[in-house]
Amino acid sequence: MFKKVLIANRGEIALRVLRACKELGIATVAVHSTADAESLHVRFADEAICIGPPQSKQSYLNPRALLAAADITGADALHPGYGFLSENAEFATMVKQMNLHWIGPRPEMIQLMGNKVAAREAMEKAGLPLLPGARGKLKDAEEAERIAEQVGYPVILKAAAGGGGRGMKICRDRSQIRALFETASNEALAAFGDGSMYLERYVEMPRHIELQMVADEHGNIIHLGERECSVQRRHQKLIEESPSPAVTPELRREMGEVALQAMRKVGYNNVGTIEFLMDEHGRYYFMEMNTRIQVEHPVTEQVYGLDLLREQIRLAAGEKLERTQDSVKPLAHSIECRVNAEDPVTFAPSPGRITGYHQPGGYGVRVDTMAYEQYKVQPYYDSLVAKLVVTGANREIALRRAMRALNEYVIEGIKTNIPFHKRVLAFPAFAQGQYDTRIVEQILNPPAPEEAPASKVAAG
Repeated sequence: MFKKVLIANRGEIALRVLRACKELGIATVAVHSTADAESLHVRFADEAICIGPPQSKQSYLNPRALLAAADITGADALHPGYGFLSENAEFATMVKQMNLHWIGPRPEMIQLMGNKVAAREAMEKAGLPLLPGARGKLKDAEEAERIAEQVGYPVILKAAAGGGGRGMKICRDRSQIRALFETASNEALAAFGDGSMYLERYVEMPRHIELQMVADEHGNIIHLGERECSVQRRHQKLIEESPSPAVTPELRREMGEVALQAMRKVGYNNVGTIEFLMDEHGRYYFMEMNTRIQVEHPVTEQVYGLDLLREQIRLAAGEKLERTQDSVKPLAHSIECRVNAEDPVTFAPSPGRITGYHQPGGYGVRVDTMAYEQYKVQPYYDSLVAKLVVTGANREIALRRAMRALNEYVIEGIKTNIPFHKRVLAFPAFAQGQYDTRIVEQILNPPAPEEAPASKVAAG
């Protein structure tokens, strides 16, 4: 087992990694920008080292600063958390070249899955179903037009090296392809340094379903069921739950077997998440794979009783999986609400100092956060303040518990999206489990009521 782990991240995930290390008897090193000097992960770590000014490029996205911190403190392993450099194959390679252990998949796995086109090709060969579309990077808009005619409209253009909704455009007819191809490619080039695009059929009523994979270095691999991540705004997830109300035990078994087969074929190691798009008929298609711990990992932990951070560290140290697929069964229902520092109406960021703070508790309530009274939410980073995770024996109990916990949550001094979460939970489609990725748009832009017949208006 490792002796000292450097946590190359900040916020709630840095604290989560730190706690897992402590429970394994591993010393911890926290890194922080000057803006994060008062953060809880800095306070609770065995050692802390400043790696630069507030701007991410000069601190958390600075490989040299992170590796120098690992060298100075004598760390023998590095955990990247999520975001920042967690899916940067070049950085993972640099970590290994310094004789440090990378707590995550091998760099070649990160490289493969980081390019959406290469990942699609590899997963298709490994047996995962794909949406009809281009089987490689598009040369130009003319090729996009030709393939779109073959696939049938609507289609969606996506950045080959992208994610988070950037470089993504929906085309509903031929007249839109050229202009949207250029716009999407320019967005991708600005965001990822790569303007390459691919194209696939667009599903009108999609559900976003992802499967949690866990693999050791000895050929053992399991999946921990699915998470439903369809509550999104601008392709950013807001609420996740496990199990999905749309996935039957039979479908879960089928998806799991297909995913396990694919992961064995590519030789995947450590934790990772396969993301699927599911249509209204229950057909599922591979979208991408994330080679890191996910923000929404707690719902899987609550439902399946496995500490994924502890497992990540154990597997990176060469230990074997302690669970078999036969022992993996959903034991409860769990829902996660991402509490962000943002206006609940406009969604504009709301950084600032928290002047009053009380988090919910009670049976089945978990809060992963770095927040406390007088904590300052910085304007330089992601707006996530906390992850409110509730668990119940079934979905109905979990829903009621989530609403109760949201009503107890007090965060003063900044605005948060807690009121919006309440709107989602009370929305009939969500309450009934019959929703898709359009749900936020439906809540924010409800259809106008039908006009009353003229005769009734006159009579009134």
